[in-house]
Amino acid sequence: MKLGRARGTALAAALGVVAVLGIQGVANGTGGSDEGEVSPYSARAREKGPVEGEVHKLALKPKGQGEAVLSQRETEPFGLLGVSWTDPEAEVKGKIEARTRDADSGKWSKWVVLEQAESGLDGKRPGLRGATEPVWVGPSDGAEVRVTGGGTLPAGMELNLVDPGAGAAKAKKNDLGLGPAAFSLPAADPAPTTPGPESTAPRPDVVSRVQWGADESLNNEGPIYLPGGKIKTVFVHHTAATTPYECSESAAIVRGLHVYHVKTNGWRDLGYNFLVDKCGNLFEGRQGGVDQPVQGAHTYGWNAESTSVSVLGDYTNGGASAAALEGISKVAAYKLGQYDGDMNGTATLTAGDTQKNYSGTSFTKGQQYQFKSLSGHRDGFNTQCPGNSLYPQLEALRQTGPAAQLKIASVNGATAAPGATLPSGAALTVDWTTSTATGRLAKFELLVDGEATAVTDGAGRKATAVVTDGKHEVRVRATAANGKVSTSLAVTVEADVKGAKFVPLTPKRLMDTREGLGVRKGPVGSGEVVTLPVAAATGGTPTAVVLNVTATNPTQPSFVSVYPNGTTRSSASNLNFTPGRTIPNLVVVPVVNGSVSFYNNQGTVDLIADITGYFTSTGDGATQTNFGPKRLMDTRTGTGVPAAPVGTGGVVTLPVAGVDGIPATGVKAVVLNVTATNPTQPSFVSVYPSGTTRSSASNLNFTPGQTIPNLVVVPVVDGKVSFYNNQGTVDLIADITGYFSDSDTGATHANFGPKRLMDTRTGTGVRQGPVTGGGVVTLPVAGIGGVPADGIKAVVLNVTATNPTEASFVSVFPSGTTRTSASNLNFTPGLTIPNLVVVPVVDGKVSFYNNSGSVDLIADITGYFR
Repeated sequence: MKLGRARGTALAAALGVVAVLGIQGVANGTGGSDEGEVSPYSARAREKGPVEGEVHKLALKPKGQGEAVLSQRETEPFGLLGVSWTDPEAEVKGKIEARTRDADSGKWSKWVVLEQAESGLDGKRPGLRGATEPVWVGPSDGAEVRVTGGGTLPAGMELNLVDPGAGAAKAKKNDLGLGPAAFSLPAADPAPTTPGPESTAPRPDVVSRVQWGADESLNNEGPIYLPGGKIKTVFVHHTAATTPYECSESAAIVRGLHVYHVKTNGWRDLGYNFLVDKCGNLFEGRQGGVDQPVQGAHTYGWNAESTSVSVLGDYTNGGASAAALEGISKVAAYKLGQYDGDMNGTATLTAGDTQKNYSGTSFTKGQQYQFKSLSGHRDGFNTQCPGNSLYPQLEALRQTGPAAQLKIASVNGATAAPGATLPSGAALTVDWTTSTATGRLAKFELLVDGEATAVTDGAGRKATAVVTDGKHEVRVRATAANGKVSTSLAVTVEADVKGAKFVPLTPKRLMDTREGLGVRKGPVGSGEVVTLPVAAATGGTPTAVVLNVTATNPTQPSFVSVYPNGTTRSSASNLNFTPGRTIPNLVVVPVVNGSVSFYNNQGTVDLIADITGYFTSTGDGATQTNFGPKRLMDTRTGTGVPAAPVGTGGVVTLPVAGVDGIPATGVKAVVLNVTATNPTQPSFVSVYPSGTTRSSASNLNFTPGQTIPNLVVVPVVDGKVSFYNNQGTVDLIADITGYFSDSDTGATHANFGPKRLMDTRTGTGVRQGPVTGGGVVTLPVAGIGGVPADGIKAVVLNVTATNPTEASFVSVFPSGTTRTSASNLNFTPGLTIPNLVVVPVVDGKVSFYNNSGSVDLIADITGYFR
């Protein structure tokens, strides 16, 4: 930072020092000069550990009449210089100028004016000296100084030449320079023993003091921290007059400043909190911790409530680079985000001294004044810093951060605060606020345990998700229109979600877009959503409903996702289909706001939904018992029913109660995987409770030559289940995977997802690659993605087979057990087939077997039983 002076001394003339310039860096800011022109201060001249800089002192010779000189001479190598004198309160009335000899070319620079710094900028300390601001001149080995203009000169004037050393540089390349800062008295707070506050903005990459080679032996007093422990404003500085340099030399420049501020000025440490070079490299300045409210010495009178970032270079006549501005934006957003600040907002600061700023505004010590949260040095002190060209850039810079002051306002209507723990049920509704204008925002995501469960656009301020029993960390993540991301501080919700019991219902059609039943009439278009009210149809308070959903008349290959209304649709799909096909699938979907939503990806498609039951955590219901998988019926072999295809209008009735270990009494519903094979005509099959009237609901739809499976949850009324075929003939197979009964020892249901757990195409959950003939992949489910680690008896998965190369089948079975002959999906080449699977969990994993050819498998979890 270049310090202006209250008495308005003119700025130094632009440097004309000749230097060896590096070639412009590549897009990422890296680059360097030719191999034969490596600066001794570049990153190529590395050594490990701290770098000990040196200060070479050369006395100026008084000439009388307010003049003094240091004659042109060869010197020890140096890169930064300044002039100092004994009395810190003394003022040099005349002009101090210096010029240097380039160590490589041997050429002498033009004269540069050294501006006097204010005294006592880092408090009243023993050993303080009066001094000019330091100037970076690059690798040099000669110097000359002249002082002119009359007046009595202070005693002990000397030229201070700083060799910052050549080690541990970590940067890139560029042309900028340096000069000091204005500071107020330090606080005597002890060093913190805990991490600094979490920020809503991401912590930027910062070159640490260790990385830039800070000689910590210069800092034996320890850091100091803001008296109030809160950063309200970030002051932006520039370091002013400089010679061009490579960004690989930036660390050396920072080291030079450090050495000059401590050894020449007599300060406790480097004045700035952060520094940034033209390539955007950020450097940790004053010690104490990047995440801490470290009190620096940068803006006289205002250091007790602020932090600082100084751009290496002079921005009097030209603006800062985009990379440097981005560096300012990142560190300002991070530091203000730690204390609920807004880079585009304002803050109230208390003046630490009586003075005026550059525009003539007067400040009185102890009085409060409003500042912009991102201010220039000149806003608080009488200086042109951060330069006439950088200062106007601050206005646009204030709007370059992520969403600010992002915080959760309420959870389920109860006021929230960071760190609070609030109760919740299965449905979690979160409201949030931000001080950033909606027009600058792209989207918000509701994060539950780190995963996005709901998404809104930039205008959204509320979202709903479904959670399971137990504690969950909840945050909101905002993405600004510029792509930058911020995340609210966490709120904990403790969800009390009782296990849900199943209430079977006689199958009933709730939705048919062909007729306008339940929703508006007409196919669902590309990217469209229809929402179906379901709560009233249950007659209870459902946590989830069981629907048999059928897609028919599709015009393009597509998929349909069924998900809780009011939540954000995940990547999980429930039905996948191609033109001309009718595909059914059973869906267990949580109920939020009393409704469920249906999304079609592309083309148009008609959708049909038949309810077969619901889960509820209030009132009576049935618990689930894993059973099987076991084949109960096969019309091809006469298993369970006579050996013969089911004809047109035909019904076969399968006994289930008291069969093969199924209880003879108390069974309310059975879970069957039903497969239709060898159909002779397009038709459908309905599965319904024996002894009741069949409704219009269907469970399987097929065309000649197809083999189609579908999971069915069917009530048991008289101990039997009936199967109706509409036309033609078809063979039917039924494998039981579980049942619901009035047993007190059965499992209850928990909503979960829909969430993708496995995709062999991408390597999600299992190794990447199709499952080959006879191959098995095993998917961990217990303790994964929010599923409890223990106590899980079964998971509910929507399994999709895609890209099959041969006619085959897939069986899903508990890992650690022997696979039976039961199948869950049957398919032919080129077909994409989904099916819901309720599979027991024995050792925390589930296995998937493919019979022949190869096939990709996808599994989306929709719930579990425990």
